[in-house]
Amino acid sequence: MRDPIAALVRQEGWRAEGAAARVHYEGGSDRYAVEFYAETPRVLYWSVPTDDEGETAAPVPRDGVPDPLRRRIREDLDEAGIDPDVERREL
Repeated sequence: MRDPIAALVRQEGWRAEGAAARVHYEGGSDRYAVEFYAETPRVLYWSVPTDDEGETAAPVPRDGVPDPLRRRIREDLDEAGIDPDVERREL
């Protein structure tokens, strides 16, 4: 496991998945999966439907992600020793 991934999985809710770390977030009726990729380093946001919706996850542009979630992700990155500005990098 890469060092940044290992550091992130020590943060609440994060888990390792190969060269990435993932955390799930629920707020109100919104559900997101957030992924950090160590090799690039980039953060991707996915909208996750409920099981009742029968849809698949879809990527979400940063401007569509609630600010509190983006702040939390930057804080988690910083706590893991990862430059929090990677959260702002566009693809």
